[in-house]
Amino acid sequence: MIALVTGASSGIGRAMAIGFAKRGFNLIIVARRRQRLIELKKEVQEQYGVKVRMFCHDLSKTEECMKLYDEVSRVKVDIVVNSAGFGVFGPFDETSLEDELKMIDVNIKAVHILTKLFLRDFKKRDKGFILNVASVAGFMAGPEFSSYYASKNYVLQLTKAIHEELRHEKSNVYLGAFCPGPVRTEFNEIAGAEFAITGITDVEAAEYAIEKMFDGQMIIVPTVAAKFLAAAAKVVPTDIMLAATGAVQRSRKAIGEGDRNVVKF
Repeated sequence: MIALVTGASSGIGRAMAIGFAKRGFNLIIVARRRQRLIELKKEVQEQYGVKVRMFCHDLSKTEECMKLYDEVSRVKVDIVVNSAGFGVFGPFDETSLEDELKMIDVNIKAVHILTKLFLRDFKKRDKGFILNVASVAGFMAGPEFSSYYASKNYVLQLTKAIHEELRHEKSNVYLGAFCPGPVRTEFNEIAGAEFAITGITDVEAAEYAIEKMFDGQMIIVPTVAAKFLAAAAKVVPTDIMLAATGAVQRSRKAIGEGDRNVVKF
C-alpha cells in the first residue's frame, strides 16, 4: 500500500510519513525542500525498508498541484494526507497581503485540488483514505491570526460536507479532518510567533491521527485541552469566544522581525 503525504519535510507531515513507514506503507513524500526530503527518504528506507518516491513542488501554485497529481496518477495511491500549510501572524491590517494570499493557496486551494482529484479516483475503486490536516482553529475565529483560522475553517467544513456525501452514498472511501491544538513544530518560526502554551509533539500528534483515521473517525481532535476548545467553540457566545481567543493570540511572544514562522494550531 502507498501513502502520499504533503508537507513531509517537517512537522506533522514528516511525522505522518514516518508513522506510515513504521506500519509498512510505501511512501510518496512531497514538499518544497529537496534536501529535507532526501534525508527523510534515507531515514525511512534504512529503518523500515519501505520504498519512497519524492517530489519537490510548491503547492501554492495550481499548476504544481496538478503536476503532482499527474505524476502519481499511474500509481495506486491508497492514502493521501494533505498536511502542507502555514500561517501568518499579526493584526490583519499589518500582515503581508502577499504572504496571506500564498497561505490561502497552500492551506485552501491545494487541499481543495488534491482532495477532489484523489477522491474521484478513490470513489471509482470504492476504497482509500484522505486525511486533511486542519486545526482546532477551524472551529473558531482567531483575532491576530485571522487568515490562518479562516483557512482552517474552510478545510474543516469542506471535509465534513464531503464526508456526509460519502456516507449518504454508502461509499467505503474515508475522508476526515485532523484538528490538533498547539503542536511543537517549526510552524511558530514561520508564522513569526510562539504559542503561549506548550503543545504535544509532532510524533504524538501523527500517531494519534493515523490510528483514529484507520478507526474511521471523521473529526480527529487529540488532547483533552483541544477537545475542550472545540466543544467550547460550539456553545460559548461568540463575543466571549472572540475575546478569549484574541487574548491567547496576543499572549504570543514575537520571535523577531524578519522571521516568518508557521505553526499548526
